[in-house]
Amino acid sequence: MAAPERTVCLGVIVGAKGVRGEVRIKSFTQNPADIGAYGPVSSADGSRRWALKVVGQARGAVIARLEGVAERTAAEALKGERLFVPRARLPAVAAGTYYHADLVGLDVVLTTGEAKGRVVAVHNFGGGDILEVGAAGRATTMVPFSAAAIAAVDVGQGVIRVEPLPGLFDDGAEDATERTDETERTDEGDDNDCNDATPVTRRG
Repeated sequence: MAAPERTVCLGVIVGAKGVRGEVRIKSFTQNPADIGAYGPVSSADGSRRWALKVVGQARGAVIARLEGVAERTAAEALKGERLFVPRARLPAVAAGTYYHADLVGLDVVLTTGEAKGRVVAVHNFGGGDILEVGAAGRATTMVPFSAAAIAAVDVGQGVIRVEPLPGLFDDGAEDATERTDETERTDEGDDNDCNDATPVTRRG
């Protein structure tokens, strides 16, 4: 049996616009309007599919028309729907640059060989891209996506190798609780929690 096709979340419908079925979409692509550049989009389970045409932007959202959605009630019913395309449709990126979708799920291993969990999310709170690394029984750890912290990224092998920098991974119970609380505060309002098509580059 063939493996299921990998998909990438391009955005989420956040509401309706007007009375003719247009929707407002929070786009996760680097250029928000590019959400319409990769062909038809599908629901998370693949049961529904729409041709998407971007018609404008407003208040941090893309305004779009979805094929078959022609009135406001139908558009409102789609609020919260995430929009996916096959990973293969995304264009290639430069060396050292990766889509969030390619990083989430990779095993994280120190250069000493010690396994530290997997990447569960990629964030950027204004100071640069950060990998959130999680493992069973341990608070998540935020790892800067920088040359100082990241020794190598091997998407094909499914591994990210991380330098054992002082204080980066600390399994002390008190410190773990503090990191968890900090993560919860920092993540408040951050809804970029699905694989998306934003490229990130390992910095300096």
